[in-house]
Amino acid sequence: MEFFEKYFYNLNIAFEAVIANKFRSILTALGIIFGVAAVIAMLAIGNGARQEILEQMKMVGVNNVIIRPLFAQDESQDETQRGKFSPGLTLADVESIREVVPTVERISPEVELSTFAMNEGIRRPVRVGGVTPDYFEVYRLKLSQGEMFSESHLRDGAPVAIIGNNIRGIFFGSSTPIGKQIKAGSNWLTVIGVVEDRLVTEDAIENLGVSEFNNVIYTPVQTLLLRFQDRSAISLAELQQSRRSGGRGRGNFVVIGGVAASGEEDKAQNYHQLDRITVQVENSEQLTPTADVIQRMLIRRHYGVEDFEVIVPELLLEQEQRTKDIFNIVLGAIAGISLIVGGIGIMNIMLASVMERTREIGIRLAVGARKSDVVFQFLSESTLISVSGGIIGIFLGIGLSRAIMHFTDILTIVSIESILVSFGVAATVGIIFGYMPARKAAEKDPVSSLRYE
Repeated sequence: MEFFEKYFYNLNIAFEAVIANKFRSILTALGIIFGVAAVIAMLAIGNGARQEILEQMKMVGVNNVIIRPLFAQDESQDETQRGKFSPGLTLADVESIREVVPTVERISPEVELSTFAMNEGIRRPVRVGGVTPDYFEVYRLKLSQGEMFSESHLRDGAPVAIIGNNIRGIFFGSSTPIGKQIKAGSNWLTVIGVVEDRLVTEDAIENLGVSEFNNVIYTPVQTLLLRFQDRSAISLAELQQSRRSGGRGRGNFVVIGGVAASGEEDKAQNYHQLDRITVQVENSEQLTPTADVIQRMLIRRHYGVEDFEVIVPELLLEQEQRTKDIFNIVLGAIAGISLIVGGIGIMNIMLASVMERTREIGIRLAVGARKSDVVFQFLSESTLISVSGGIIGIFLGIGLSRAIMHFTDILTIVSIESILVSFGVAATVGIIFGYMPARKAAEKDPVSSLRYE
């Protein structure tokens, strides 16, 4: 009981000293306040970045390899590839990958076409996507209404569609679209399903080539190729153009990337039948070897022309996460320096306070106070300053995190762990840097202290 009385008595003396010098105490605590706020804000930015990476991982699917076409003529292209013929990415490539590569779990060919859709007097520009049911499995898309494409739909190229949630809202309002028709381009499609609402970030659209799922009319890939457009088909106009140009055309092995080697046609044309092929493997360990096998196989199928790129989004996102983690560690370390500086400030102020209160220390020691009492008094004072600064810094850090998210559109997530860590470091700094001044005060000679002016 006597121990607790001494404890609260010494703590009360420390508290009165802090209150008696409010302005100096606030200035002393500024380093701790800004240090804690900076640490919380930096960790919040890091948590937000990590959350965005996880969301993008969900968008691109798990364990996916994406194959995208390249059709723009590159000035730095190897001269040995000029004049070679490539059929581009086709459904035949999809079947070859499915049959040859044993690690493939699902494979999704995709074709996209920009056109206009119309229903009941409403006309809007839309994207029509030719896909298979594997597309919805790969990207974890669920249907809020209706049913999936059947085997007969795929085999016959049936005029059916599954629409995105925004398409449903624009063309059908609050009524159910199932069984109704929508005109896309010159084709009428019967709606058999609606995709569940899914938000996609601009970064995922730009960097990973992910479609904004809510704004697409999905139809079987054979339906799009048969009823809308098949870029791999050679038209009569192309044959006539080839004859007029003296045989310079895709069919005569003098075209790469859809660009005439003669230079008569400067604009690159997309000659690929497919806009993307997404391959899902069974587990993450198989991603890199599967991508390598697909790369070599497609180069051989395209007669040595590398008119495509193979991307592993999960590896790209992991690399991006590592880069951001390093960046956040550096920023956190810089912010943590503020806590060290704040601790040094506390030590300096406490040393000055010991000098100012030398007679007070001498009186306490003369009337029977032990050295441990003096140590605890000054240590409590420094700890109070650092803890108070830590509490203020927590609120400032939360406010700063929200301000960053509001004004810069950078996602920030304040976690309990970041608050506890920053507050714990602040309290520890107060104890460590307050101990030396407290020890110095306790070591003073009572007689010399009483004579001190």
